This record gives sequence, C-alpha cells and structure tokens, in this order.
Amino acid sequence: MRNWLLACLSMIVALVGGTSLAHADALCGVGKPGETAPLSLADGRAVQLYLPHDAKGRLPLVFVLHGSGSSAKGVLADSKLAAEADASGFALVAPDAAIPLGDGYAWNIPGVPTVSGKVPGPEVPDDVAYILTTIDTLVQAGCVDPARVYVTGISGGGRMTSWLGCVAADRFAAIAPVVGLRAGNPLESDPTRPDPATCRPDAPLSVLAFAGDKDTVNPVEGGGAGYWQYSMDAALARWAALDGCTEGPRRFDFTGKLLVTGYGECQDGTSVTAWVYHGRGHEWVADNHAMWRFFERHHR
Repeated sequence: MRNWLLACLSMIVALVGGTSLAHADALCGVGKPGETAPLSLADGRAVQLYLPHDAKGRLPLVFVLHGSGSSAKGVLADSKLAAEADASGFALVAPDAAIPLGDGYAWNIPGVPTVSGKVPGPEVPDDVAYILTTIDTLVQAGCVDPARVYVTGISGGGRMTSWLGCVAADRFAAIAPVVGLRAGNPLESDPTRPDPATCRPDAPLSVLAFAGDKDTVNPVEGGGAGYWQYSMDAALARWAALDGCTEGPRRFDFTGKLLVTGYGECQDGTSVTAWVYHGRGHEWVADNHAMWRFFERHHR
C-alpha cells in the first residue's frame, strides 16, 4: 500500500513531465505527426488518429472513447488529450461508436441499454471487435507497441472502457474510465451489486477511475439509469477482487478537493484507484497528465 500511495502522490504533484523523444518527419505511413486524421479500417469504419509532433519507433497507444450522443471529434476536443499526447509522446485514437444517437453515437455493450433505453440487438456492429481491429491495424503498421495499449473514455465511453477491461483485459495494459467506471452489468436480483458473471477478465488489469461527487447522471453513490445502479465503491471493490488485491480500501482526502480511494498489493503489480473530485459533475474531470503517469507505469 505504501508503494501505491507514493505512486498516487507522485501523480498528484506531477513531479516530472512527459518523455522527450527525437523528432521524426514521418511515422509508420498512416498519419502525420501533429495532425488528427481519419484512419480507415478493413471493415469500412474509421477512427480519428492523432500522432504526437515528436515521435519515433513504436509508440504507446491511448484510446479515448466518447460519451453517449457524442463523437470521436467531440471527445478529442473536450478531453484535450492531444496536448498530453504531444507532451508525453503517445499516439491517440478516437473511434465512433456503432449506434447512431442524436448528433452522435452510443456504444454497443451487450445486454446493457443505451441512454435511449434500448438494448442493442444482434444486428448492431460489434464495438469490441472494432477497437481490437484498430489495435491490430496500428501494430501491423509498426506504429504502436502492443504491450502499451490503454483506454479511457467519458460517461458511456467510460462504461465501454470498463467493458473492454471485462472482455479484453489481455489487450490493454490499464484502463481509466471517466465518470463511467463499471464492473459488469447490475445484478438482476440486486442492482446495487455488479453481476460477477458479466465481468470475467482473463488477466489482472490496473484501473484508475475519475469522477465528480456532484454527478447526477452517473451518481457515485449509485442509482440513476438502469445501466448504472450500483455505486462507484461497489465497482471499485469488484475490480479489487478481480485483481486479487489484499490491501484496502484506503482513503485520502487532499485539501478537501479530491478524495482518493485505493487498493494495493494486487496481482502482477496492478492497482485499483479512484479519484473523486468534490463539487464536480458529469464532465471530463480527469487530470490528463496524472492519467498518463498512471498508464506509463503499466505494460502488458
């Protein structure tokens, strides 16, 4: 637990900046450094790809997943993660989800209703396969390091981030949901608990979740829509159990602005932590540099 606390403190105070990388005029033939561009995949779908200005070799890769009703371009603008990608030297990918919703899209999480209240049918394209295909495409192109692939997302994108942890943990080194941490579907007989049958990762996985205690859409105390129900603490405890953590939860309140809850001594050096900001709501509450500091500690 001491190691977890030291790591947490180091992220909060941001002791060091990003990694310095030598400049490269071109990178792996699928994009231009310093620009966001669409990358078409074999199945006809596309993603928005951002490559940092100064990069060489195989880069770490961070997925950022939009919220329900938003889009890849929307979450890139709202999260401002491209600035952190430049500072720290990682590739950034933003996909569009499969289900049209308003002016944007919603993610296909099997068995879970979208914000429209509808459960996706079998005809809806598989968003997990779409994201894994994106990884394969970029790895095959020589752009990214398959041992350093991470995912974050906001709201519905945070729930999709959690779902990827449940069903494809072997493909990601860590996840960081923003106002969207889940650990499977709500249990039908007791929705205040996650259903263990719906989240069975095949490997331990580090988790850093961000939330605001004034969020009324995905409340940290639980309740809300049918897809939500159980609390953030319940989700965090379930991930700690899945990772075999033997210490925690420990709670630290930093200057009355941030409550950090964490579990330590987890399998394979993983960790499970939540940052809950006092007075913040349903928005991109993540500290982007702290998120990257967390990601870069974990490799597959």
